[in-house]
Formats: sequence, C-alpha cells, structure tokens
Amino acid sequence: MASEEEVRAALRWQADYCVRSGSPIVGSICAALAAVLDRTTTTGRRALDWPGDPTADALSLRMAAPFHALQRSGRAAALDPVFAGEALAPETVEAAVRATLATHDDEIARWMDGPPQTNEPARSAVLMAGLLAVAAEYPAITGFELLEIGSSAGLNLMIGRYGFELGGLRFGPDDAAITIAPEWRGFAPPDRPRWIESARGCDIAPVDLTLPGEAERLLAYVWPDQPARLERMAQAIAEAQARPPGLERGDAADWLKEQLKKPQVEGQARVLMHSVVWPYLPQATQLKIEALVAAARGRATPTKPLAWVSYEWGPKREPHELRLRSWPGLGLNRLLAYAHPHGSWIEWLSTSPR
Repeated sequence: MASEEEVRAALRWQADYCVRSGSPIVGSICAALAAVLDRTTTTGRRALDWPGDPTADALSLRMAAPFHALQRSGRAAALDPVFAGEALAPETVEAAVRATLATHDDEIARWMDGPPQTNEPARSAVLMAGLLAVAAEYPAITGFELLEIGSSAGLNLMIGRYGFELGGLRFGPDDAAITIAPEWRGFAPPDRPRWIESARGCDIAPVDLTLPGEAERLLAYVWPDQPARLERMAQAIAEAQARPPGLERGDAADWLKEQLKKPQVEGQARVLMHSVVWPYLPQATQLKIEALVAAARGRATPTKPLAWVSYEWGPKREPHELRLRSWPGLGLNRLLAYAHPHGSWIEWLSTSPR
C-alpha cells in the first residue's frame, strides 16, 4: 500500500506534468487535491490508503476527470472559475475542490474504480508511423491485420478511417472526416502506405459509446484547456457511434491467444499494437502476451509477417516511445520515434528507406 506522502507526491508530480504539457487547469486540480485530501471524505480515504502504486495506476487522472465531468454537466458551479482558465491563487482552487468534494464525494470516489480512459485519437498518427515502418520492412505485403489490446472505446481501431499528415506526406482516405496532423520533427517517415484490411481490439472494460453517458465520460478525461483535443475527440466519438469499431470485452492475453490462432492472410502483416496500455497490465498478463508472440513469430514469413508496434511510456514516462519488433528477422526492439503522450508531435528517429 502506498503511504500518504507517496499519494500526495504523485498528485504533485501530475500537477507539474500537466502544467508542462499545456494543461494548467488539470494541474491546478491535482495540486489542490494534494493539499486538501483528508480522511473525512470517501475520496480522501480511498486515495490516501491506495493499495497500489499511485503513479503507475494513474490515480491523479482518475481523480481529476470527475471534476471535469461535473463542471461540464453544470453541477459544480464552484469549479467554473477554475475551468475558465483564470489565474487563481492556490487557496482559491483548493476551496473550490473542497466544496465540490463536500457535495459530490461518492460520485468522485467511484471514478477511482478503474484506470483512466484516455483514448486519444491523435495517438493513431504515432501508430500509423509505426505501420509505415512495417511496410518499408516487408515490401511484399499489401495490407495490415491490426490487433489492438487495451482499446478503450476503440477510437484507434478507426485508424483506417482517419487522414494523416506526417512529415509532409499525406496518408488515409481522401474523404476522411478527421485529419490528424501532428508537428513532425526529424527524418521523414517511410512513404509506404498500405490498406488497413481489418482492425480488431479488446479491452477489459471497453467504453460502449452507444450507451448514455459514456461519451461524456470519455470527454471528461480530455484536458479541458486543450480545445483542439476536445473537438477531435467529439468527432471521433460521432464516427464510432455511426459505425462502431470491432471492439470486444476480454483479457488482453486471452483475447490475443484466440486471434493468433486464426489463419493469417497471404500478403497481410499481422500487427499487435497498443498505446499507453502496457503499464496498466498485470505482470502475469504481460508475460503471457510475450510468450504468445514468441510462439507465433516462428510462423512468420516475408509475405505473412508478424509485427509488434508499441507506443508507451519511456524510462522517465516522458517522452513516450514508439517501438517496433518484427518477424521474420531478429525481432529487435527498435526505437522508431519519440512522441508527445497525446500525439501532438512526433520526433522520427528511424532512417528506414522511403
């Protein structure tokens, strides 16, 4: 179990991180929580007696999201000045957080039951860059079969429906409803687009955007002082509601085991992919997934390759890292790029042929 000071330190770290990442509003909420939490509230007791690692479990983001949800719903007037982006004294924000806790304690505490659902669609741009590297490595393939774990609401499963502008190159359908254009740094990516033939995913607790309230829940995890992210998320949600992605409920390892049993189509690269998911998986699940890939890679051929594209925390959590392992080949864990955690910029490191 984490100590009380470890919990407060995690909240302060998240506050600093949010400010540095362009979200002073969420930063101020996290800083206020670090200062005001006590054992008089259910939220405070649960947080200060957190049974795991508060940083690895993203406890701060679990706690900040309900404040955004309450403010968006108009049920927490005390938060309006905070979310207006005004430069407020810390004690003013703390008073607003205390008042909201006093009124909505049980509701806020319930948000701590599961990990944050930051299903940011801009992360698809980072994953697409990884797919371009796969295509450059295996020129005989004509398309991709994508298998995503930790899919949340499945917004990244719609990667084949998005348009992308990456390093001066355009990818995706001409009529894409959403175009994602992160700031590009470094070398140009490989110019090797391929069709997304299929995209399937799973999540232990998927967000069903056809149910009332689930879209608002997802939007609550978006940092409120980043309107472009909120607009893009709303567009992606509308697309998912119109044509739901291929998303299933299940344990990541169990689901992947069944997917890898299925025959692989000649000319398609089978790609396991995930973004900001791996740290949330139990170690036993991680080991099972690694064993499943180890068993499957022996069946890979140049026309039916297997690749593993991951976009996860770096050693110090920032910047995030885009990595690729692929078979046939040595299966080296190659660092392709650094990227912003929400996909706003990509620094391409690979010199793969274009």
